[in-house]
Amino acid sequence: MKNPWLKLSGIGLAALLGLGAPAVALAGDDAGSKFKSIDTNGDGKISQEEFVAVSDRKFVEMDVNRDGRVTVMEMDNFRARANKTKEKTDKGWDARYTSSDTIKKLDTNGDGSVTEVEFEAGATVKFGEMDTNGDGFLSQSELEAGHAKMHKGGK
Repeated sequence: MKNPWLKLSGIGLAALLGLGAPAVALAGDDAGSKFKSIDTNGDGKISQEEFVAVSDRKFVEMDVNRDGRVTVMEMDNFRARANKTKEKTDKGWDARYTSSDTIKKLDTNGDGSVTEVEFEAGATVKFGEMDTNGDGFLSQSELEAGHAKMHKGGK
């Protein structure tokens, strides 16, 4: 996303809709509301652009010093804040997904931090993995299955 002010204005909306929180296993009514909040045009499916937009908002929220990079410490702090807002029935981030491991996975230039471009590239890859029927969109069931796979130790 090229306009940083547009991204910043999305933080309030993201917080309101629960999009600032990390990806968690979706279940029941929560799954429907999360899906609807990502499906911003209301067409009943999530495009890659809509999916990456959530990633952009998460990146802005994590990058608290606004240097255009997310470090392990910034990601740890983001996850800690997100876990504090989780309901008692939701365990939040799984211990398998350490910030250090996530940064290493997304950090394609090996500098120890993740840029927005690297973060978006990761979201694009994740979208492709979740789009199991290859139609270029995520259905609610594909989104739920993708999140369930992540929390069972999948990619």
